[in-house]
Amino acid sequence: MTYDIIVIGTGPGGYVAAIRASQLGLKTAVVEKAELGGICLNWGCIPTKALLKSANVFEYISHAADYGINVKGADADFAGIVKRSRGVAEKMSGGIKFLMKKNKIDVIEGTGKVKAGKKVAVSDANGVVTDYKAEKGVILATGARSRQLPNLPQDGKKVIGYREAMVLPKLPKKMVVVGSGAIGVEFAYFYNTMGVDVTIVEYMPVIVPIEDEEVSKQLERSFKKQGLKIKTSSSVESVDTSGIGCKVTVKTKKGEEIIECDIVLSAVGIETNLEGIGLEDVGIATDKGKVLVNEFYQTNIPGYYAIGDIVSGPALAHVASAEGIICVEKISGMSVDGLDYGNIPGCTYCSPEVASVGMTEKAAKEAGYEIKIGKFPFSASGKASAAGANDGFVKLIFDAKYGELLGGHMIGMNVTEIIAEIVAMRKLETTGHEIIKTVHPHPTLSEAVMEAAAAAYDEVIHL
Repeated sequence: MTYDIIVIGTGPGGYVAAIRASQLGLKTAVVEKAELGGICLNWGCIPTKALLKSANVFEYISHAADYGINVKGADADFAGIVKRSRGVAEKMSGGIKFLMKKNKIDVIEGTGKVKAGKKVAVSDANGVVTDYKAEKGVILATGARSRQLPNLPQDGKKVIGYREAMVLPKLPKKMVVVGSGAIGVEFAYFYNTMGVDVTIVEYMPVIVPIEDEEVSKQLERSFKKQGLKIKTSSSVESVDTSGIGCKVTVKTKKGEEIIECDIVLSAVGIETNLEGIGLEDVGIATDKGKVLVNEFYQTNIPGYYAIGDIVSGPALAHVASAEGIICVEKISGMSVDGLDYGNIPGCTYCSPEVASVGMTEKAAKEAGYEIKIGKFPFSASGKASAAGANDGFVKLIFDAKYGELLGGHMIGMNVTEIIAEIVAMRKLETTGHEIIKTVHPHPTLSEAVMEAAAAAYDEVIHL
């Protein structure tokens, strides 16, 4: 049972690497112990967006009168919303199955473990172990899971992770969300829109703490306007689940307080799936829960590669996919460049949405840049006003000396669809003046990009 490439894991890193390998004429197999598509398609990116779309629709209906439309008796069918989300995930996973067949990639069901000599031992559901050989290389793409904190153990019922949050049997009345990264704020928005009393507890001074500080503060204002409760510079010390619900002890700047709720959602990040995959047997080096690789994802042992959440870098689906493509192209002998991790977009799909790429204002100043900042609020956008979505802005940061676009930060409706423009501009080394002279269609939300650039150079028209 010999292949050119064997990929362990079929998330957005693994299945993309396998398809690109097959396109390059390499005989390829993937090993998967669960559903094709990994966490992203089945329990992450895709089904959460389906839930969030239902929340968006319900929010529109709830505020239909603002648009001159009278709707009576609208009610959220929570079970139906969850069912739709699962259906979307199943359809997407089925699509990956089709792509495997189309690209003549063998799917080996079971748990994979690397062995010396570029071999993979796969244990199937019955415990039968079969060895496979990869002539050119084994690619590890085993992903990550919800991180568990010692003082916040998950029982899957009262204290849950993102997986359980997608399929709760019924709506809780009150929920505490611990952590305000993308996972935390997306679920906080979803459940708040469904009518749940939601409190976010964040250890850092602001929510979505990796974003530009102005974006974080705007999201907090928008969330509070929607009725969410937010406690920053706070930490969960313990959770008492002995009663009917949960008693959450939260340490704040003012002292300790107890919040009673039905469900606690732990959204404090992820930890990598490195256990039981044979790293120690082969001698593959790791550090702080990550596999050590070079810029082309080669480990310290020739013939073994690693991509995605298990290596250093942003734990994002599109990053894993890009890494997978670079990895197999290098294996095939192509001349390729390493991934520019400084130009990776990040998106958060709550409402308003958040999207960013490059340096924050604080990071640019700390790096010693003299900067120009252009900011354009959606309150001044004709399209945003017509859509009834005025919250948010586009903020661009330029190097004052050369006009280089150092970073772009957005919060507002559909900004996750706009951020790619900034990524492309940075890739092409576009200057501020070139952005100003790039004609944008009217009326669109994307006009705010041009206007923000113009604002940085005191040429803004509509503000």
